[in-house]
Amino acid sequence: MRRAILLLVAVFAVGAASAQGATPLVSVFFYPWYGTPAHDGAYVHWNQNGRRPPVDIASDFFPQRGPYSSSEPRVLQAQLQEIAAAGIDELAVSWWGRDSAEDRRLPTVVAAARRQRLAVAVHLEPYLGRTAESTEADIRYLQMLGAQTFYVYASTLVPDADWAAVNDRLEGVRVLAGTPSVGRALAGGFDGVYTYDVLLYGASAFARICQAARRKGLLCAPSVGPGYSAARATGDIRAKPRRDGATYDAMWRAALAAHADLVTITSYNEWHEGTQIEPALDRGAGRYRSYAGAYGRRGVAARRAYLDRTAYWARELRKGRREPAVAAATRQRGSMLLGPLAGPLDRFLGGAALLAGALGWPTDGARGTRV
Repeated sequence: MRRAILLLVAVFAVGAASAQGATPLVSVFFYPWYGTPAHDGAYVHWNQNGRRPPVDIASDFFPQRGPYSSSEPRVLQAQLQEIAAAGIDELAVSWWGRDSAEDRRLPTVVAAARRQRLAVAVHLEPYLGRTAESTEADIRYLQMLGAQTFYVYASTLVPDADWAAVNDRLEGVRVLAGTPSVGRALAGGFDGVYTYDVLLYGASAFARICQAARRKGLLCAPSVGPGYSAARATGDIRAKPRRDGATYDAMWRAALAAHADLVTITSYNEWHEGTQIEPALDRGAGRYRSYAGAYGRRGVAARRAYLDRTAYWARELRKGRREPAVAAATRQRGSMLLGPLAGPLDRFLGGAALLAGALGWPTDGARGTRV
């Protein structure tokens, strides 16, 4: 009987997985935090560090769209179309707590992403007062929007024991720790690790991190990015040069060589830190950097250089790719394959057990097995 039940569960799970699409392999960090006077009453984020938009913005690069509003539906639709066309299948949306601008915009982002057949994960940022317990409440709230995967930025700011207690209670979700320390992620009861910071954690770190994650049964989701340049937005003089695309290629190549379970991209549109792959203009006059020279491209062709290169690497990742290990993907926290169906399945299994008893078939508590 147990085998019969498991077979029915497997059929139910496959049906659910088919309806929701394959397990995402490429995720990109997405920021819905920009504002303009026309749509939001004022410039938001573009004016960081005393900048004066629309010409003077808080970025070392200048977006092809100009300083835009994340609440503009046409902008959002065009962005998600670009992301889907680049072979990305998951959007990891930055979220700064209840009632934040990112929270208010999230339902619109989710609806638009579904139209592009993109899965939506949530990037849980370190908002003021964030604790493991508040994050647990956040995840339960965000599950109602359909999110099943959560990336916890700067997870080590909270004690591992606090995370472990929360992660033990959560069901039907996958939670990854934003740290290169597999030991800390394991102690905190997380399902995997991602690195996010492309300045500190480069290509040379991926093999070590993923090998350690595999030994502990955790998912490895290293973060690749084209570079880092944040002087105009933050005053940070550190930089990771793009090297005409060589930096991005090196990180992708290392992620594939490390047999990453999924690859995360930093970022689609974090313009402040210059990690974006969203199309950029060549503004000239030395004020802004551009993508000119990336992969041999110049002029208009250079604007999409990093999106097009992402599509190439996404195809390389999928060539002959096996599905990620189910044990690592689920780790018995409910079921990532079943998600919101876990509750109905529990009721189904309970009914099946009652039926087995009525038919006189042994259940798990009885000796013997009836097949």
